[in-house]
Amino acid sequence: MLLIRKKNNDHIKVNQYKQIEYLTFPLLEQAGMVRHLFSTRVGGVSEGIYASMNLSYARGDKKEAVDENFRRIAEIFQTTPDHIVCSKQTHTTNIRRVTMQDMGKGVTRPLDYDEIDGLVTNEPGIILCTSYADCVPLYFVDPENQAIGLAHSGWRGTVNRMGAVMVRTMQEIFGSKPQELLAAIGPSICQECYEIGEEVAENFRESFPGEWQYLLKDGKEAGKYQLDLWEANRRILLNAGVLPEHLAVTDVCTCCNKEVLFSHRASNGKRGNLAAFLELRKS
Repeated sequence: MLLIRKKNNDHIKVNQYKQIEYLTFPLLEQAGMVRHLFSTRVGGVSEGIYASMNLSYARGDKKEAVDENFRRIAEIFQTTPDHIVCSKQTHTTNIRRVTMQDMGKGVTRPLDYDEIDGLVTNEPGIILCTSYADCVPLYFVDPENQAIGLAHSGWRGTVNRMGAVMVRTMQEIFGSKPQELLAAIGPSICQECYEIGEEVAENFRESFPGEWQYLLKDGKEAGKYQLDLWEANRRILLNAGVLPEHLAVTDVCTCCNKEVLFSHRASNGKRGNLAAFLELRKS
């Protein structure tokens, strides 16, 4: 799989399992306590605008195709889809602590919660799952306290500092220390592809006083701006206490790579969903 890379850094690597191609972060793998991945469009059974690894039941794809796609992803984790727990994303900063009682929700069992954009757990064998098609995936691993977190951060989540909310939540629940956390900012839309209007830009000026000029640049027409979600989330995590050497930042844009990654912008909303997965391994 050929990816257009923005910086060609070594923070992300391409992997293959059977017909599936997926992305991982060497930084998180080095912890030796988690399995994780970020999906691509490659290796599933969905067709048409969903081709082929669509991981959403809510976009109009056939249920049996999505079931099989989740089964294939679960096989990479050497388990079955009933170990996966999904978010119910509505661009909030709400976070749910997941337990064994939640396993399968969103895949093999119905969700019984709403407005959840972040998931955390310290129970091994649960695969956290959040969905994407341009927004920012945030991964968190606490090697000291054996805990993990996964969050979805679009522009609303970013302006409300979802990454910092995740760090605080892991501190409160698991005793995590920010300087010991490993974190990764996953594939999402890049600044060159992400044009916003004045109202969204003003939200970022208010939320990032003294920093917004590093996040916004003039757009291609008057009243438009290009927003750097990668840099915004990088600054949020560093300000929350994550160490620079413990943070991996993507150089892969979903919109630039529309042939192998789903992008809402590039497809005008006619698309499936990618997903981030993170599991605390059983010792």
